[in-house]
Parts: sequence; C-alpha cells; structure tokens
Amino acid sequence: MSVEQATAVADEQRLSLSTAAARNLATTTKTVPQMQAISSRWLLRMLPWVQVSGGTYRVNRRLTYVVGGGRLSFAQTADEVRVVPPSLGEIPLLAGFGDEAVLGALAERFVQQQVEAGTTIVTRGQPADQLHLVVHGKVQRIGAGEFGQDTMLGVMADGDRFGDRVLVEAEGVWEYTAVAATSCTLLSLSRQGFQEVLDQSEPLRAQVRQFQETAQKPQNRRGEADIALSSGHSGEPQLPGAFADYELTPREYQLSVAQTVLRVHSRVADLFNEPMQ
Repeated sequence: MSVEQATAVADEQRLSLSTAAARNLATTTKTVPQMQAISSRWLLRMLPWVQVSGGTYRVNRRLTYVVGGGRLSFAQTADEVRVVPPSLGEIPLLAGFGDEAVLGALAERFVQQQVEAGTTIVTRGQPADQLHLVVHGKVQRIGAGEFGQDTMLGVMADGDRFGDRVLVEAEGVWEYTAVAATSCTLLSLSRQGFQEVLDQSEPLRAQVRQFQETAQKPQNRRGEADIALSSGHSGEPQLPGAFADYELTPREYQLSVAQTVLRVHSRVADLFNEPMQ
C-alpha cells in the first residue's frame, strides 16, 4: 500500500482530532489588556460594559470545505473591463490558490459582453459551458417552483458570479434560467478557455483535484463538515460514528481601546463619590 493510500485510509477511519487541530485548540492567543477604565456606577448601568481578559479572540469553528464566495473586483479602462486576478480567489474552485501568473492567464481569457434588460443569458436545462461574472447590473435567477411554475431564486448584482462549477463538470446543465433585470456588463470564461490554462499549469490541476475531493465529502449547506445525527424514543437506536475536524487557521479578532472625555456636572460625581474617567 502506498503512502497516499495509507493516509487516505487513516483519514477515513480517524474519529478524533488531528494533532495540529488539537494543538490549535489547546493554545489560545490573548494579549494584556491595554486599559482598565474606572467609571461611575450609573455609567456602568447605562452602557453594556463587558469585562474581558485579553485583547485578541479566536473563533474556533468546524472545518469548512467550501471557502470563498465573496464578491469579485474589476478594473475598468475606458470601455474595457477586466477582472482583478487575485479576486478570482473568491470563486470556491480557486479559493486559496496563490499563483498570480496562472490567475492572470485566466483573467485574460474572460470575454466582455453587454446584455440588454430582459435578455435571457442562460436557459434551464441547456448545456452549461461558461462561467459568468456580473460586472454591472442585476441578473435574476429563475427556477422551477413546487408545482412547475417559475419562481424567483435570487438576484445577482455587481461582483456576483454564476456557473463556476461549469469549469469542472464536463456534462453539466443549467439548473435555472438567468435573465438580465437591467442592462448588464458581463465577463464570461468558457470551459475551453479554462482547460487551456489547466493543461499548462500543474499547480492549477492540483487545485482542481483538491476541490473535487472535498466536494465529495459530506457537508452541510454552509460548507462545514457534516455530522451524522440519530435519535429515537424506543429501543436502542444505532448511533452513527461521525467526526468533524476544526479549522487550522481560524479567524482572530483584535479588540481596540476606545477612549472618550465625558463632561458631567460636579453634583453627579459628588453624589456617587467616584472618579470620572
């Protein structure tokens, strides 16, 4: 059995935290408080003061398979619009991919097009072979309702995208119809254009393989590792064995100190006989 196969088997059978995740949870990042304010009792009752023991807080959360999902950025010169290459990392397929040369090559293959209001951009059930970025304007996503009627699924605006999974699904079809609600400027990347860059870049091929592997893992609608649950009121139901690891690089928030000068009549300070700061 090769090293890669042995590692894959170990990951499937592992039902506990990885060493790196356990070490990350065991060590917290805290800084010394910069200031301990002294305030009158009436001010403590009026304002929602919270006593904290440190200035930096870490948010530990379950391992997330789907990342990215933010809005893309664009650069405009006269009538020409280009997507900013690093912002392509907001597409889940390219999240965390840092090869600027490859991202620049992908950005060069986007084709600009103007779409008038009311134009159908893609049709539900038709073959999907392009990724579309909304530069300006609004696009409505229309799908099939519960009883076969058309229903509004959402509206996409500046910086949004649709069809990003088209790049890795050879025989995919559109699951909804996209209609321009206003006059729109779009940037479109064909599967063929993406494939041309993919054939020339081994790091990009590794990124696509990793994305496809994580996409096959069970996850909830937020992209977090799914945890199997079971419950029952009679008998002895079989409890499923499940485990979800934690993020190795969780987000941290640094608290900043806010100071202000509060002008209070001397009778108020004398009443409580406490310093005002």
